[in-house]
Amino acid sequence: MSRKRDYEEQDDRLTRKYVEDALFKDKNKEEFRVIEEVFDRLTLKGMLKLFNKGTIETLHGVVKAGKEARVYYATDKEGKELAIKIYYTHTAEFRKGMMQYIQGDPRFKRIRSNTRSMIYTWNQKEFNNLQLCQEAGINSPRPIAFIRNILVMTFIGEDGVPAPLLREQDPEDPQAFYDTVLDEMQRLWQQAGLAHGDLSEYNIMIQDETPVIFDVSQAMLTIHPMAQMLIERDIQNINYFFKRLGAETRDTEELKEWITGGTEDLY
Repeated sequence: MSRKRDYEEQDDRLTRKYVEDALFKDKNKEEFRVIEEVFDRLTLKGMLKLFNKGTIETLHGVVKAGKEARVYYATDKEGKELAIKIYYTHTAEFRKGMMQYIQGDPRFKRIRSNTRSMIYTWNQKEFNNLQLCQEAGINSPRPIAFIRNILVMTFIGEDGVPAPLLREQDPEDPQAFYDTVLDEMQRLWQQAGLAHGDLSEYNIMIQDETPVIFDVSQAMLTIHPMAQMLIERDIQNINYFFKRLGAETRDTEELKEWITGGTEDLY
């Protein structure tokens, strides 16, 4: 048992050193060692696989750190900008809230209850939801790859600077922006078959005065029993925010009917 532990520790050191040299290149290695304590052995090995496949060329640093995950700015071999979302694998509290958004989803019938397996499933769910968004033409990050607790997406922003969140910057025309968000919500439901479930000013970016919807890990299929409740919550959140900006908001029930296909014309 001790020999196995010694081998794993040596393997961890070699893997970490390789990740430092390969992905961070000339960046501050000491900063990497301090910040990246959240990278366990399997996460590091996942990063190496993405590097060896050519998915990632250089990891430049953290652009967002939250309770559930960190998002890194990266580039591929062609210099294209990427966002690398890495879920923590030790967050037990996060796991408790996951199950309600996974249970009942026909895409994930066999789910192990341990934290790591739950997070891997959660990551796959977000990747699959982003695929549905892409196929439906939703303005959202484009999924590129996922492995274990690592998700690779297109970067929303420019030169390593993320596009501002809606909560950080008011749109020039709140009414037009609000109407566009409603169009995206309808497309999300009717064409992607999803209810976002956590839509607010915190997970909508502004890029060229256009909304970009992200953070779709908790989004549920519209066939799920929770979907009706989730779309109502999304509508209430969006109406509340834009009403404060002075936009003329729509009635919640009317919006729900229009978004879910009960009526053809809202305006």
